[in-house]
Amino acid sequence: MLKIRLQRIGRKNDPSFRAVLTDSKNSTKSGKFLEILGTYNPKAGEVKFENERIKNLIATGAQLSNTIHNFLVHQKVIEGKKKNVLPKKKPTSKRKELKAKK
Repeated sequence: MLKIRLQRIGRKNDPSFRAVLTDSKNSTKSGKFLEILGTYNPKAGEVKFENERIKNLIATGAQLSNTIHNFLVHQKVIEGKKKNVLPKKKPTSKRKELKAKK
């Protein structure tokens, strides 16, 4: 299954990302991707995606990562609600609390 996701390309303490089309089995750090579909620079606030190409890939069955989905909804490229990308909070167990006190 093809997936559109972000890949980090920045130096240490200088993050920047590229949107890539890759197989879902490849990790993001492997460098094995099929196509570059855009860039995201969080420090400058720049988001540049090839919107028409991404729409074509979605129509042919490519899946979006949650973060890319939220970017495209924000830019009004696709319709829908944003997805929560933050991890769910888990209640602390007493066992962990006891270990922390020791």
